[in-house]
Amino acid sequence: QVQLVESGGGLVQAGGSLRLSCAASGRTFSGYYMAWFRQAPGLEREFVAFISWSGVVTDYADSVKGRFTISRGNAENTVYLLMNSLKAEDTATYYCAAGLVNSRHSTNYPYWGQGTQVTVSS
Repeated sequence: QVQLVESGGGLVQAGGSLRLSCAASGRTFSGYYMAWFRQAPGLEREFVAFISWSGVVTDYADSVKGRFTISRGNAENTVYLLMNSLKAEDTATYYCAAGLVNSRHSTNYPYWGQGTQVTVSS
C-alpha cells in the first residue's frame, strides 16, 4: 500500500521558517517526481514546487521562489520543503505528491499524502 506521510507543519510567526518532510513507502519511487502543493480554506489546491528523482530538476511557483527550497533526502523516498521568510498568505494545508511527470498540475500526481497544516501569524 502506497503511503506518503507529511510532517513538520505548525504555527510560526511571519518571517519565520519551517521545514516540511515527506516520507513515501509502499513501492519504489525511482524515477518519480515529488511535489508539494498547498490548499488554503476556500481556495483551490495550488502547486508549490517539484523535484526530480535525481534532485537535479526543480521548479517553483512564483509566489514561493527565492523563499522555499525543495530537496530530496539521502533515502530516495524522502523529500523536504524548507520554507523561509514565511508570510501570512502561506497559511495552508501542505500536501506531498508523487508522479511520473514533471508537472505543476495536481492531476498528474496519482499519489498523495494527507497533508500537514502550516499557519503563519502576522
